[in-house]
Formats: sequence, C-alpha cells, structure tokens
Amino acid sequence: MTSRLLGLIALVLLPGLVVAGPQVQSWHTANGAKVMFVAAPDLPMLDVRVVFDAGSARDEAHPGLAVFTNAVLDQGAGDWSADQIAARLENRGVNMGNGALRDMAWYSMRSLTEPKALGVGLETLAAVLARPRFAEADVARIREQLQIALRQDLQSPGSVASRQFFRSLYAGHPYGHDPGGEPGSLAPITRAQLRDFHRRYYVARNAVVAIVGAVDRQRAAAIAEQLTAGLPTGEHAAPVPPPPPPQARLERLAFPSTQTHIYLGEPGMARHDPDYFPLYVGNHVLGGSGLVSLLADEVRNKRGLSYSVYSYFTPMRAAGPFMMVAQTKNSQADRTLAVMRETLGRYLEHGPSAEELDKAKQNISGGFPLKVASNKQIVEYIAMMGFYDYPLDWLDTLVSKVEAVTVEQVRSAFRRRLDPAALTAVVVGGEAAAAAP
Repeated sequence: MTSRLLGLIALVLLPGLVVAGPQVQSWHTANGAKVMFVAAPDLPMLDVRVVFDAGSARDEAHPGLAVFTNAVLDQGAGDWSADQIAARLENRGVNMGNGALRDMAWYSMRSLTEPKALGVGLETLAAVLARPRFAEADVARIREQLQIALRQDLQSPGSVASRQFFRSLYAGHPYGHDPGGEPGSLAPITRAQLRDFHRRYYVARNAVVAIVGAVDRQRAAAIAEQLTAGLPTGEHAAPVPPPPPPQARLERLAFPSTQTHIYLGEPGMARHDPDYFPLYVGNHVLGGSGLVSLLADEVRNKRGLSYSVYSYFTPMRAAGPFMMVAQTKNSQADRTLAVMRETLGRYLEHGPSAEELDKAKQNISGGFPLKVASNKQIVEYIAMMGFYDYPLDWLDTLVSKVEAVTVEQVRSAFRRRLDPAALTAVVVGGEAAAAAP
C-alpha cells in the first residue's frame, strides 16, 4: 500500500479531517487539446488516457461506426502493422487499451518511465491516434470480430434486455442504439466512412489527454504535445440533444432462457445536473448498496423473487438513464416487476430515513479512498473530469458534497426527476411474449 493511499484513508477515516484528493493540474496543448495531470512520484510508472468526444452518439445513421473506428486504429499505424505494434509494446512491457461508449472513445497506455520503454510507448500511441492505416484487410478482420461479438450479445437475455431498454427509452435519439452496432449495421460500413469519422472526431479540440505518473509538469506538457502534435486542430463535437420525454411502456420479448431479465426506468440525469449528489446518494439507499438496499430487501430478501436486483443512474452528456434491473425465474417475472414498481413508488413518496441516509453517506465516503488507490483509477477519473468539464477540485470536494446531502434534498430530487407513471419496462425471458397493455 502506497504512502499516498495511506494518507487518503487517514483523511477519510480520522474525525475532523478534510478529504484531499490528488492535486490536478490542467492546461491546453498548442493545438487545443485539454490536458489533465497528476504527479504521482511513488512508482516509476506513467498512465496516459486520451479521450475523444467520439462515442456512439456520433454514429448518426450507422450504428457501430464509433466502436468500429476505435477498434481499427491500432491494427496498423504509421510504419507498423498490427503485429509490429503488438511486438513493440510487448517487448518493452508497455500496455495499451482502447474502447468506446455512447459519449466517449479512448486510448490508454501504461509504461515504466524508463526512457526507452516510455519513448516507444508514446511514439506508438501518437501514431495510432494520428496516423492509422485503415488497411482493407484490417478493416475486414475487425468487422468480423465485431459481428461475432454482436451475435454473442444477442444470445444473452441480459444483453437483449439492455439493448431493447435503450432502444425504447431513447427512441430516435443518439443514445438509442447499442455502441457495438445493431444487426445488419456493421456490414455496410465502409473504409471511407471509418476514415471520415476519424478525421472529424479524432482531433485536438475534441480531445482530453490525462496523465498520471512519475513525471513533472514540464515532462507532462512535452508528452501531451507529442501525443497530439499529429492531430488536426479540428473542432469540438456538437452538443448531444436532450432525450425525448419519458413515456410509459411495457415490452415483453420471448427468449429461450430459464431466467427473465427486467429493466425498468426513465431518463435520469446529465453530468452537470444540479441534483447530481442527492440522486446519487439517494440511489445508494434505494438500490445501489448491494443486499442492504431497499430494492434488495423487498425483492430478494423478503420475497425471494430475484437472484439479483439493483438500481443506478448513468449520468452522461445528455440525461443518461435511471435503471432498475433484476433477474428472476420466468414464472416470477410479473410479481418481481410489480414489487420493483411498488418499492420505487414508496421511496418517491417517503424517501430515505435519516438513518438510512447516514449509512449510505458513510458507505460512500468510506469507500472513496479505494476508488483513487491506483494511478490507473486516478487517470480514469481525471480523464472523465476533463471530458465533462468538471472543476479541478471535483475529487477534493466529492466527499463533502456527499456528506452535505439531506433527507429533504433526496426526497425533493427523486420526486421531481422520476415519474412512476412514465416508466419504460422491458421484460425478456423464456415465456411466450405477451402484448403490452
């Protein structure tokens, strides 16, 4: 355990002390990329995460385009093929990762700060970001891999339920389709479309470079310049439109499974929502604290209806979903759904007790140090902060904002933001599909 982690734990657990997160510095590169930096001198390591506003919300009429583009970049870039890139990194112990969600796409790198290893890692990552080849053979290989992953997804009732929930909740909205694509959507995507997506969204003004490790500010600035120098300046992606108003829906999909998967919810909150902390802390009581949550107590503990039940908010650029999720026996699906609705209704009416709220706040605050216990976790946090334009002291003030939440704030926020008469419900299981009432 590092001295930094021990210090954070002490700051949280000792009475009268104020939580202090990592010191975050920020600036912009010469061509407009935002940089987020935390010096972490304890270990001779460097973590880098470059995030672009290039998630599936930018797919437009081509579901899967953002994920497809992101997956192809490291399959050949600059002077190297995919095999050569892999060999360069493996021989020096450098790890590189990537991914794309609805809001964002990213590439990450972890390396020792030993000059040769770090130099090769940064050179490779810079080429992947700015000079991908998009060779026909690489595009064909990644297309096949994504199609296989899609077919596997569609064999899982949980994945089918999640996909249908977003499709129903965000009908006609950029968040409505799955980032991995929809049946038939990957095959028509062309090499030219991948190139065009990269040219539009993988640009400096649409990027955040997060750096955590054993380097000083001057070296971090040089690293950020190296990683973004080859990117066009470009422009930031346009704002994501607000989601459509919630509407009451109940959709049942037949699926050959022994369990039924239930998704219930509506649009919840965006990243800068003024109710962020009341909703976040309040949900910890409702369904975000495992077996001791109200949902788990009512659905699983008291009635034995569900193998797993929970709820959460997913804040995004536009209002991300509030979801209540459960898995149960096919024969118990209707009863489980009814108890989920009843539990939410009582919570909206009465809110948490003072004791329940205090326990939730203690649980969240006590667990916070473990969420920033490694450089990898910190780089993910500060990349998120930069991407969503959070203040630099967001980690410093998180625990105090959690602890300041009151019972009345939770009750007010939940009543204003969730409408039990406008919930979307998706039920996917092994019984015959039934028509929605």
